Formats: sequence, structure tokens, C-alpha cells
Amino acid sequence: MSLEEVKNYMNSIRRDFADRPLNEDSVTDNPFDQYAIWFEEAVNSQILDPYAMNIATADEKGRTSSRIVYLRDIIDEGIVFYTNYNSQKGKNIEVNPFGSALIFWSELERQIRFEGRIEKVAPEISDKYFAARPKESKIGAWASHQSDVLKDRKELEEKVAFFTKKFKDTETVPRPDFWGGYRLVPERIEFWQGRPSRLHDRIVYLKENENWKIIRVNP
Repeated sequence: MSLEEVKNYMNSIRRDFADRPLNEDSVTDNPFDQYAIWFEEAVNSQILDPYAMNIATADEKGRTSSRIVYLRDIIDEGIVFYTNYNSQKGKNIEVNPFGSALIFWSELERQIRFEGRIEKVAPEISDKYFAARPKESKIGAWASHQSDVLKDRKELEEKVAFFTKKFKDTETVPRPDFWGGYRLVPERIEFWQGRPSRLHDRIVYLKENENWKIIRVNP
């Protein structure tokens, strides 16, 4: 396709959404319980990587960046993901500890948005998760200086070979001190359900002290 054909396609192909309502009375009082219900439906629908989510962060000047990561845990009403602390998102979080996460299940015409503060999880939590990873993934964490410039692919492969040799006689690969988990503690969580004519249902949970307030917002 040419660029012009791409633009024509974007503006000529339209589809409507299914008529599957989402109402204030049908959701649970706690958004994480509601997430569990939707997650089970996503798993039962055989969605590929239902735990994949987009994490958006911003630097000290408010310039945003986003990437797909895996949601790996829910701790004390916070969603957990793991990464290199020196990656772009890690550096963003260091200077601007707020962000958002978006889960999109196109097959179910659903989105979930989390917005709030991001903080590191306790070292023992990161240690436990790292210990459960495949050995190859542990070595990859050591070898990759995430987001740093690489001369070429060979440079990365040489680092992998170095750490593979270093840890070849042990299954207990220690967690690098530059790698671990973050927890996004949301103040706002939105459940979005696609509806016909773009009149989507949007149910929002707002954190007020220790309680969640449920509201509906315009599509």
C-alpha cells in the first residue's frame, strides 16, 4: 500500500460495535474485583496475552512515551510490572512518578485504564519474581542495558554469551540490582465497553480516601 492508500483505508473502513451494555449497577464495588471478572472472560475468549498492557510515562518536561509490558501481579490495590530501572521508563519514573496503564482487548471491545502514582516494589518481591523466571530470561536481564544504544546485534549476543558462561554452573542466577518491579497505585480506573454508534459505556472508579466512588462519563 502507498501512504495515500493507507490514509484512504483509515477513513473509509468502518465497523460498528456489539451491543453489550456496561452499567453502574452491574459492576462490583471494587475495581480490582471487576478487573478479575473481565480478565476471566478474556482468558475464556482465548485472547493472546490478556495480561499485556501499555504503560505511559513522562519525563521531567512532561514529554510522554509508552510501551507494552506484562502485568505480573496485583499487590495492595496496585498493578505490578517488571523492568530495568535504567530503562527509559525507569528514568521517567525517577523524575516523574506518575503514569497510566491501558489494557485493550479488541475481541471483547473492552479497555481498562489505570492512572496513578508509580513506585518500586520491595526488593524481596522482585527477588521472588526474578527467581521464578526461566534461566534464559534471567541472563537476558543481565545482558541488556535496556534503552541504551547498541552498536549492533552482535554486541548484545556477546553479552548474552558472557553471562551464559558466567552462570553456566548454577541455576541460582541473582537478580541484578538495576532490575525489578514497579507498582502503579491507581487513583482512577476506567472500564470501557464498546457500544453501537460510538455511544460507548464508560464506568469510572475514583479513589476517595480508602473507598471507591463509581461514576459514568460521556463516551
